[in-house]
Amino acid sequence: MAKTKTHKATAKRCSITKGGKVKFNHINRRHKLGKMTSKRKRQLRGDAYISESFAPIVKKLIPYA
Repeated sequence: MAKTKTHKATAKRCSITKGGKVKFNHINRRHKLGKMTSKRKRQLRGDAYISESFAPIVKKLIPYA
């Protein structure tokens, strides 16, 4: 049986933690930050986790992570 191909776009954006959660970086942190409030920029600074209902779909796209 052939190996499952990794969806490379998802693999670049997300990673699976040791506990099995899917971690990703927030969007909207590249440019046009002058329009954004300080509170919003601060909230987008850290990593986030994908909801548990959507995580199995993402895990199928990154089979060997």
